[in-house]
Amino acid sequence: MEKLDKKDNFDVTELLLNINTKHLIKKYITFIFGLFLTAFAFTIFYSPNDIVCGGTTGLSIIFRELLNINPSLFIAISSLILLIFSLIFLGWETTTRTVVGTVLYPVFIMITEILAKYIQFGSSSMFLTILFGGIIYGLGLGLMLKTGFSNGGTMILNQILNKYCKISIGHANLIVNIAILILGAFVFGIDKTIYALSTIYIYSVVTDRVIIGVSKSKTFYIVTDKDEEVKEFIINKLGHSATIIDARGGYSNKKNKIIMATIPTKEYFIVKEFVQELDKNSFFLITDTYEVSGGR
Repeated sequence: MEKLDKKDNFDVTELLLNINTKHLIKKYITFIFGLFLTAFAFTIFYSPNDIVCGGTTGLSIIFRELLNINPSLFIAISSLILLIFSLIFLGWETTTRTVVGTVLYPVFIMITEILAKYIQFGSSSMFLTILFGGIIYGLGLGLMLKTGFSNGGTMILNQILNKYCKISIGHANLIVNIAILILGAFVFGIDKTIYALSTIYIYSVVTDRVIIGVSKSKTFYIVTDKDEEVKEFIINKLGHSATIIDARGGYSNKKNKIIMATIPTKEYFIVKEFVQELDKNSFFLITDTYEVSGGR
């Protein structure tokens, strides 16, 4: 995919910084609450029942079984190591968005481990475990993704694979989590892996609902005077494709261009806020997209 030349008066980093600092306190409160919900779901529902759903939390369950390492300790150490990798391979700007999550998540795990002594469903209620665990975890994950912040962990691996191996973050996430699921199957058996897959499906559906709508992707139709900058951001920063359509205003009869781009639902707010920050007079239409096939 060819690179687009940056214009002298267009700084993507500065614009994203402006977006991220808007309503910063509200975003942090939402992120921290979502982070706590994911920790709660892990400690109360997943960890006691050896449900390995991927990520550093899934690995912590595996290493607890193999080496008797406390999950909160494992998550803290592995997240710190991955944070260092992020600083080395992804840079300071990306790393700063994961620091709060990296520090707080193990703390929340330890806090919820205390709550787990008083809240127990037992292995006989596996249906409730999968259902409520998936709903609570999906709600927390959705709130976190809406803020644009990250709790680090294996998401850093996904970003590194995306940057250096040219693999989309979605595919990288799939590769990493499948590897963890396979390892979990060897340690805990196929039954627990089926439970984990069911849980992943439930929290994925809930996460999509929380972020926005019911589809996995959104298609943007954007009309703006800064079409080159928007196209550059979508292609070079997010790694997605964009199509430029020649159009003419029905009332004004003015010639303009429409940018059409299909974006994963989890990146919906990033694109929306970027376009609004870049051009306050922009117009865009967003539709649910249920299937994407092919590409040019």
